[in-house]
Amino acid sequence: MSYLERIENCNRYDLSRFRPFTVGERRFGWVRDDFAAKLREFDKVFKVSDSAVAIAADLDSYEARSSAAHEVIAELHARGDIDTWVNEPYPVTGAFDEEPVMEVERSSILYLGLPGFGIHMNGLVQTDEGIHVWIGTRSREKPFFPGMLDQMVAGGQPLRISLEDNLVKECAEEANIPEALARTAQPRGTVHYMQECSRGLDISTIFLYDLWLPEDFEPENTDGEVESFALIPLDEVARLTNDTTLFKDNCNLVNVDLLIRSGLITADHADFQKMTDLLYTVPY
Repeated sequence: MSYLERIENCNRYDLSRFRPFTVGERRFGWVRDDFAAKLREFDKVFKVSDSAVAIAADLDSYEARSSAAHEVIAELHARGDIDTWVNEPYPVTGAFDEEPVMEVERSSILYLGLPGFGIHMNGLVQTDEGIHVWIGTRSREKPFFPGMLDQMVAGGQPLRISLEDNLVKECAEEANIPEALARTAQPRGTVHYMQECSRGLDISTIFLYDLWLPEDFEPENTDGEVESFALIPLDEVARLTNDTTLFKDNCNLVNVDLLIRSGLITADHADFQKMTDLLYTVPY
């Protein structure tokens, strides 16, 4: 086990099982062959060939593409072919700062292999014994990664809300952090990964934040998604990341970034270059 293995685990995929998902002449995602077969029947919306899945050319506006795709995605969810429904609109875009060409329900982005975006926040406390980190244990009732360790606050980045406002919202929901305190969180860059999973292809950019908290602050979950919180030393975060698989897969990437920035992983580490190449290079 190693930090590098944690990162490599989030970057395993075989694109030979996928075909491009296109809008116009541009590729925006990757659809696995098994899901492409399910889209084939909706040929007024999705044009499926052996080499690609394309949005129908006559759907020539943002609104037309979004509305038509929404009906198909809702039908596939009703059939059980899409296993969750989040009711959050996500952009179909080539990059976070580009104008999207359409929007889709969040639960479909892995099936369509679309770039997704999210926020993860480290809850940090400076104590006499050094830096400690608030770690959450995910609810055993969550459909994905139940009972695994997670950052104090994390969530997806839907449309029509800024990163900062989304962070404030997630801080309130996941840890009952007051808005004034949440807005002192410091942006710390991004990490990236591309991982094949049961639903398709997870292509993600995570926006990173650090929030320094007073020693007497106690997080409290309000949305039922976190079972408990624990405040642990940073070197214990390092051990758990390096030696175990207790953290949710992509949380390990956030941990490694924090350990690099905190000096617990340095350029002298044998895998430093491989780790940083995978963490900080956009894979699509």
